[in-house]
Amino acid sequence: MSIKILVALFYILTPLLIMHLCDRFKFLTKIGSVIIAYFAGIVFGSVGLVEAETIQGVQDTLINLSVSIAIPLLLFSTDLKKVMKLARKTLLSLFIALFSVMIVVFAGYFIFRVQHHEEFEKIAGLLVGVYTGGTPNLAALQLMLGLPPEEYLAVHTYDMVISTVYLFFLMAFGKRLFSLILPRYRSMYPASDATVEEEEYEPMKGLFRKNRVKPLFMALLFAFVIFVISAGIMSLVDERLQMAVFILSITTLSIAASFNKKVRNTEKTYDLGMYFILIFSVVVASKVDPGSFSNVNGNIFLYVTFVVVIALFMHVALSALFRIDTDTVIITSTALICSPPFVPVLAGSLKNKEIIIPGITVGLIGYTLGNYLGYLMVLLLSGLS
Repeated sequence: MSIKILVALFYILTPLLIMHLCDRFKFLTKIGSVIIAYFAGIVFGSVGLVEAETIQGVQDTLINLSVSIAIPLLLFSTDLKKVMKLARKTLLSLFIALFSVMIVVFAGYFIFRVQHHEEFEKIAGLLVGVYTGGTPNLAALQLMLGLPPEEYLAVHTYDMVISTVYLFFLMAFGKRLFSLILPRYRSMYPASDATVEEEEYEPMKGLFRKNRVKPLFMALLFAFVIFVISAGIMSLVDERLQMAVFILSITTLSIAASFNKKVRNTEKTYDLGMYFILIFSVVVASKVDPGSFSNVNGNIFLYVTFVVVIALFMHVALSALFRIDTDTVIITSTALICSPPFVPVLAGSLKNKEIIIPGITVGLIGYTLGNYLGYLMVLLLSGLS
């Protein structure tokens, strides 16, 4: 068996092991499967078992393919019709959160940009993508914009550190602090029905159940068809725009597919999509030289911190003007800054199960918009630079 096949198997099988371990040992879920995947990739790349030039083709193929297949699988479960059913204040909180992120990223670009740092607008695009969507959008934008792996991984590493602090802050102090200026949540049900215990996110549980294998295979096949169609569309445009058109075509076709009830209701497509994101994470981390982190512009860390902190407080301040309640603001911000799997965790800390479904719906809307908004920010800042 050739070394390339062995390396490809490592990249493909390691995420399955990570997902299994996260299901079995709950403390690993708190660390996060993406963080573990990055660690595994960095370790593999650092030990130097294989020369980088030998497996570069394998790495590039898996990076491109994993993100391209992940996007449809993640978006298939999006129910945009539910957007119209969201409470008015939930929708308003969503728009305020998106507006806050866009404004703060835009302002932060001019504060933290260093004159000799080339293409800093791409960093801004990544931050818009990850804080209106999540890791899948970050991966898609990295592929779209061609940011070096070291800078991509630095952005994501800083994001994970700051987002973890942010999450603990919301759980420990968010409700008490924000309740000073925001109204309390008014339940539509008796208090006893509005409480909830923290739910566990188990991506591997039931993934290979017999009645799910065929539907998931068909969803995977459909994702590949979208990939092929998007590649065809990409070939029709100027070379400089090809990758952007490719990713945005995949996103648009995937959203269109989600309107089909059979596609939308296929169980576990989100988890299968996250499996491909873990493949991307292991591969891209294995391409990074750990010593290169010292060369990353220090302003990136400050930029990430600035966006998370200022966007949150801008969201809260504007929500106070529109009398949006504390729980709705917290769960909306969590869904966008941290992504949908953290919604039940915050709902558990708030002891309010009514906000789980709206929160997850908001997060999925963020996934839908993240690629468009991130690329729009890059175009805007490029035009102003």
